[in-house]
Amino acid sequence: QVQLVESGGGLVQAGGSLRLSCAASGRTFSRYAMGWFRQAPGKEREFVAAISSRGASTTYADSMNGRFTISRDNAKNTVYLQMNSLKPEDTAVYYCTAALTYNTIMVHGGDYWGQGTQVTVSS
Repeated sequence: QVQLVESGGGLVQAGGSLRLSCAASGRTFSRYAMGWFRQAPGKEREFVAAISSRGASTTYADSMNGRFTISRDNAKNTVYLQMNSLKPEDTAVYYCTAALTYNTIMVHGGDYWGQGTQVTVSS
């Protein structure tokens, strides 16, 4: 069982930056690939970024256009999402997810999900 808790969301002006964190419980964090998804009001949940269990591989949604960076610190059981040059269309609830399989996390998400953190970008 893995419990995930996101933090770092908030209100930011367009062009600003935020760093989201996702803290995981348990001693097996380093076995899991991690991902970030987001869901805007009235829209389906969409993939944002993923990172393999050791951090050697990362994948991003094309729409992020190099503005977002995913990273992890296995010693701290935490995965991060650095978001730069934020746009109003980035407004959403951001969720982290954990999966034992990296190759599918960006399609289906993982077996475990956090409760989400709200990001609001004002124009």
